[in-house]
Amino acid sequence: MSEGRIVFETAGAQAHIRFDNPAAHNALTSQMWLDLRDAARAIAADPAIRVATFRGTGGKAFISGTDISKFADYTTGEQGVDYERGIDDCMRAVDAIPCTTIAIVEGWAVGGGLNIASACDFRIATPDARFGSPIGRTLGNCLSGASLARIAGAVGVQMAKRMVLLGEFLTADQLFATGYLLKVAAPEVIDEEVAALCLRAAENAPRTTRATKEMVRRMTMDSLPEVEDLIAQVYGSADFRRGVADFLARTKRVPDWTGE
Repeated sequence: MSEGRIVFETAGAQAHIRFDNPAAHNALTSQMWLDLRDAARAIAADPAIRVATFRGTGGKAFISGTDISKFADYTTGEQGVDYERGIDDCMRAVDAIPCTTIAIVEGWAVGGGLNIASACDFRIATPDARFGSPIGRTLGNCLSGASLARIAGAVGVQMAKRMVLLGEFLTADQLFATGYLLKVAAPEVIDEEVAALCLRAAENAPRTTRATKEMVRRMTMDSLPEVEDLIAQVYGSADFRRGVADFLARTKRVPDWTGE
């Protein structure tokens, strides 16, 4: 995994977060996750910011996933529980951003990329954008309860099942039809579309935006059921260890799952 970074900039009422790891299609390293959390908290602490955008570098990927090399050292389910808790901590900071958030998706939004895009209030994508979380065909791990609630709440339960249970990658046109995407815009006009949306969002009454976002967050994320026992069962399984080994070996095949 190459060394990536989070680029965080502000300009007046706008904040911009860019996932900068083009050599790995903007996959997130552990440090990038932590820097994303810190940038999200900085946005939340600045009442002058009215809108925040999230985008990948290079125009070919939003985020292609997460560095999972550490999974090769996992021997217990509790390590997987700790990993998902760490991701949840970072994602809670994104959920708690009180201003309007916009994901600009060019190319792949996979795994953590799907999670982050789903945390945003609006998504604009190029026609070649693809969205998925094919963990049941690659690693054999699972999402946290918060991640599943966030994704299913944004894209719809049936579309979430297609991405996770069938390992499908859904297109921009498919997700525009569901309302998940606000717009599908060609690369040559997407910046113009984003600028117009940022301006409109920044003009909204900030207390209206803050209150509405917090109400939706509480309805979606508060009082989630306890699921860490299920996460431990998955991350502690022989199937998970087999999936990680095959993935890191780049076999490009679906592992021969045994259910053990």
